[in-house]
Parts: sequence; C-alpha cells; structure tokens
Amino acid sequence: MPAGASSFHPVAEVLAHLVGEWRVTRTVRDLTDGSEGHFTGTTLFSPLPTPPPLTASEEGGLLHHESGTFTWHGVARPAERTLRFLPGAAPGTARVEFADGRFFHDLDLRTGRHETDHPCAADLYRGEFEVYDADRWCTRWRVGGPAKDLLLVTEYVRTAQGPPDH
Repeated sequence: MPAGASSFHPVAEVLAHLVGEWRVTRTVRDLTDGSEGHFTGTTLFSPLPTPPPLTASEEGGLLHHESGTFTWHGVARPAERTLRFLPGAAPGTARVEFADGRFFHDLDLRTGRHETDHPCAADLYRGEFEVYDADRWCTRWRVGGPAKDLLLVTEYVRTAQGPPDH
C-alpha cells in the first residue's frame, strides 16, 4: 500500500470505475537473479467496439489497451497489450479475457481488494488487486514455474481524462 494509504477503497461497479485513461508504471523483477525491468505508458479503458454485434455477455464491457515502453537489461522497446473486461457473474464484478476471448481471471473490487490465480501452461500467475482511492490502484502478479520466478507490480494513476462524472 502506498505511503499515506490506510485502507482499501471499495468499488461498487468495477467497469464504471475503470473507464478512462490511466498512467501506468510497472516493475518486473526476476527473483532468481535480481534483474529488473520497467514499463511506462498508458492504459485506456473504452467501450468495446460495436461491430461486429456484441453478445449479451459483452454489453457494457470495456476494451483495455495498454501501450508504452518496456526496458529490460538496458534495452527499451515499444510494448502493448489488449484485454477485454466484461460484466462478471455477480453485479459490480468483471470477467477479464485476453483479446482473443480466452479467460484470464475474474475481478471483484467491491471490497477494494481482490486475489486471483491464472494457470498458464506450466506457470502459475497469482494476482492481487488493490484500490487506494478513486484515482489510484495497483496489481501484483507473482509468476512461478519451471523457468520463471517473477514479480510484476503495476501502479495505475488516473489521468485528467477520467469518466465524465469523476
């Protein structure tokens, strides 16, 4: 939790909360050798494009597009990823999918904090999500597997282009 934060910020409706643009900083630490990389950029949460027609489970969903620069071992490269955040099984929650529709994880921030796992081939991703206030949240992914022992910490700070009612 960042300095000055004493508790988590409950989010009644995760999709409505995420709409807009966020400044992103990520640290990727290889726990086996101590090397560290950094990503800086932006993430934009915008309504899913309408064509082709959206299914009932996609209505109200968001497209998550992240772009920026990732620096690893002194080499900076452009980096981007796209995810889909869809309405979850329970009101106020989300189902997160990769761009191709494969399931990634559920997301429930109604208490301001959520933990989840994502098995990926021989690796296991363990995620923690924490919301500090209306404009700041964080994810921590611990990735373990036969050839991986990583910690990815991502801080999100809302830019001035947040939702209209913000």
